[in-house]
Amino acid sequence: MRATDATRLYFDAAADQLDLSPSMRELLLTAKREVQVQIPIERDSGELATFIGYRVQHNDARGPFKGGLRYHPQVDLDEVRALAALMTWKTAVVNIPYGGAKGGVAIDPRSCSVRELERVTRRFVDAIHDLFGPDVDIPAPDMGTSADVMAWIMNQYGKYHGFAPACVTGKPVEYHGIPGREEATGRGVGTLTLKLLGRIGRPIPGTRIAIQGFGNVGTHTAKYLHDAECRIVAVGDATAAFHRADGLDVLELLRYAREHDGRLAGFPGGDAITGAELLAAECEVLIPAALGGVITTANAGAVRARLIVEAANAPVEPDADTILAERGITVLPDILANAGGVTASWFEWVQNRQHYQWGINRVRQELDRILSEAFEQVWHLAQSRQVPLRTAAYMVGLGRVARATVLGGLA
Repeated sequence: MRATDATRLYFDAAADQLDLSPSMRELLLTAKREVQVQIPIERDSGELATFIGYRVQHNDARGPFKGGLRYHPQVDLDEVRALAALMTWKTAVVNIPYGGAKGGVAIDPRSCSVRELERVTRRFVDAIHDLFGPDVDIPAPDMGTSADVMAWIMNQYGKYHGFAPACVTGKPVEYHGIPGREEATGRGVGTLTLKLLGRIGRPIPGTRIAIQGFGNVGTHTAKYLHDAECRIVAVGDATAAFHRADGLDVLELLRYAREHDGRLAGFPGGDAITGAELLAAECEVLIPAALGGVITTANAGAVRARLIVEAANAPVEPDADTILAERGITVLPDILANAGGVTASWFEWVQNRQHYQWGINRVRQELDRILSEAFEQVWHLAQSRQVPLRTAAYMVGLGRVARATVLGGLA
């Protein structure tokens, strides 16, 4: 199933509950602008290489477009279009004044030098600089990009439009970023996992957690939940996966990953397992924190966790979502579970506009407050309407965007 088709299924389930008209559905589903650009660069070898970049600006009824920029060889327009729509609902669920957008370049960053990636980034900005900015569309880091990439974007944008740190978020702290942005998505996943455990009456100490993906989100999630006295029994990335029934040493995992270029392969502190075994690990909470589409009809029946928290974007395919629901497995959807990153991006944007920086404690307090309020609203709506958390989250997001659309005279 295409990414846009999956998004449409979830959208329709919520729209049915809200009784949205066909014309409003069509308006909310249609992207405002889609851009595809050519990015030619000279490689370090002197050879010419051409890449394709995308930016989809989905909806700005509630504020400027907002969404990440990813570098991955499988990036295509359909994926970016679906993720842009998810950002629209995500910003609305947590009630921050943004719309939704997404961007990407079809490139494998691991096959490029730092200088080659910088050239690609700057050429991409050259091609679309008139289409984004502090009051129009604000990119942020995503898969395959980093704070350094955001710094290049700000610098290149400034060559056309002058000093404008709010044109992009996720920048290094030393270059108009904010403390706490890097940890925000993982911290948010951890915070909402604890909220969900509390709602089902599960004691937090000793709760068994399995985390698929050990990049930025997975590592910060693991540390946060470890500090909350959860037991991280399984962890894996693209190179390896490990299990230990009495809990892996998270601090040792983090140290090992740092010393081995972010890879877990060869970690000596756990029993090696396959990726499939990780998803089927015996635990209370499974947290997919890597690529989308990892839980499918083929493996949904093997999942033994009671709760799934979607730290990645769209890690559960729609047909698998149905199987999980039939088995009584609760899924906290991505548009809420991983909204900590965009929420912290909003903090950065606000501070850049004010030319004033918050401290790390205030960033964390505000992040926890906003995510907790959003969770409670979604939870109560799900309970009162007897719908899954995913449908409830979409109902909150769609309802806010539809209302803003009407109030703005756009429909």
